[in-house]
Amino acid sequence: MSRTRLPTRGRATSLRTHLATQEYYIREAAENEARGPFNQEQLVSLAETGQVTAETLWYDPTVEDWAPIGTNEQLRLILFPEKRKLRMKVKEIMPTHRSADSLAPITVEDMLAGAEGRTADTKDKKDPAIMQAHAARIGMWSVVVVLVLAAAGEVLPTADAIAALDVNKILAQPLVFLGAADLFIATMVGLGVVTFYPFVRFRAAAGLGLYGFVFLAQGSPLPLLCVTAGSVGLYFATVWVDMLPILVVSALGLLGIAGTSYFLLSV
Repeated sequence: MSRTRLPTRGRATSLRTHLATQEYYIREAAENEARGPFNQEQLVSLAETGQVTAETLWYDPTVEDWAPIGTNEQLRLILFPEKRKLRMKVKEIMPTHRSADSLAPITVEDMLAGAEGRTADTKDKKDPAIMQAHAARIGMWSVVVVLVLAAAGEVLPTADAIAALDVNKILAQPLVFLGAADLFIATMVGLGVVTFYPFVRFRAAAGLGLYGFVFLAQGSPLPLLCVTAGSVGLYFATVWVDMLPILVVSALGLLGIAGTSYFLLSV
């Protein structure tokens, strides 16, 4: 029986589809802090503005390592398509009555600005890719602060037992271990290890389930509202990269987790 082979074009189409739906994390070789996550459209915008080059490193989840974008042929062709050479047609210029001295000379900066789309009409407009990078950074730091606030509400009630190294009292307060995990995740995210974002999302869902059940069983609607707002804000701070939504969810996460920690410390 003959085997049906997948055409090369079919494999290439499948690979391009996978790359188009993938989340990308990038960083420069001299930097330790990564940026992202970006989708393919946002990554193309960064490449067009020169913020991403073939030497920029991207995190390849298939090998779980960083590699230059230029070493991945499919991704390189998507971000840096080969441009057709432009042929200039010589056209006879009719003499005019304007003096050559009245015309402003074209500088190299003007030519580069025109090639990059930064003309006199568009130079004051903000690059959306830059705004998305700023939004992603705000989201990252809001995640760090939210996790630290959560850890405070979980660890501080056991501070005396921790200082005295009283193992029995520490084990009697299992939330202290969740607080330690929150501090660890916050540290890794603060160091720019954006691959910890899935753990942040899991923490947000797990925290909502745990505290939500406890507050619901106690009949405490206000703490339940706080933990819901904090968990939702924490989750979406790792997803959205637009400025207005990231500001909203960051504020929601900070206020919600601060309220949750307050109620935990008041018990």
